Amino acid sequence: MFRIRIRPRTAVAATAAALAALSLSACGGSSSDARSPGQAVAEGATARPGDHGTGNGTGTGNDSGTESAPSAGKNSALAKSPAAVKTPGKGSGSSDACTGDNVTAVITKVPRPINHLLLTITNKGSRACNAYFAPALRFDGDQSATQVNQDSKPQAVATLAPGRSAYAGVQLSGAAGGDHGRAARKLTVYFAPRSGSGSTGAPVTLSLPTGTYKDDNASVTYWQDSAADALQF
Repeated sequence: MFRIRIRPRTAVAATAAALAALSLSACGGSSSDARSPGQAVAEGATARPGDHGTGNGTGTGNDSGTESAPSAGKNSALAKSPAAVKTPGKGSGSSDACTGDNVTAVITKVPRPINHLLLTITNKGSRACNAYFAPALRFDGDQSATQVNQDSKPQAVATLAPGRSAYAGVQLSGAAGGDHGRAARKLTVYFAPRSGSGSTGAPVTLSLPTGTYKDDNASVTYWQDSAADALQF
């Protein structure tokens, strides 16, 4: 039996050759699944439909056509200021809200009860309109709308056929009097939409009867079907 003596350099070469053979054998057995690093990155960057969202959708949420504005007083008919409110779209077959676009408005002084005015709106259009909630009133340049008498809420919305009217009573001062009493000359009337939030359509500005005096206790009723109902509060 012969013994083969391999010199160090020859041993290194033999080891390298053996490792190379093993590497080639391994690659040959899985060549169908092997990918280069570049291939793996390229394939991973190609997203399938529905794999991820980019947040670049075009939906704006502006379908209602209305905008909200800063809040008014706690008991105001305006849940929000009417400064930049657009008219909601009209629904097919349904009545529109009564606004300055389809009604005329008149403010009158009444002998009874004392310190009261009567606000009357009349439908001048060709279709029915709904007087929703209460009118939002602003005397002259007041920063907030007049408070609403919540006890005056009717059982149903006042619907005005063409030529028909709705009424709201305006109490100028409470029995005990209030702060910041002053003479008032102009009254701006804003109209509520069906949602009751903000205002809709055109407002109406009226000249007040001579000698009108109001204070912080001023209030307004909900729209009523009769003048008698509007003045009982």
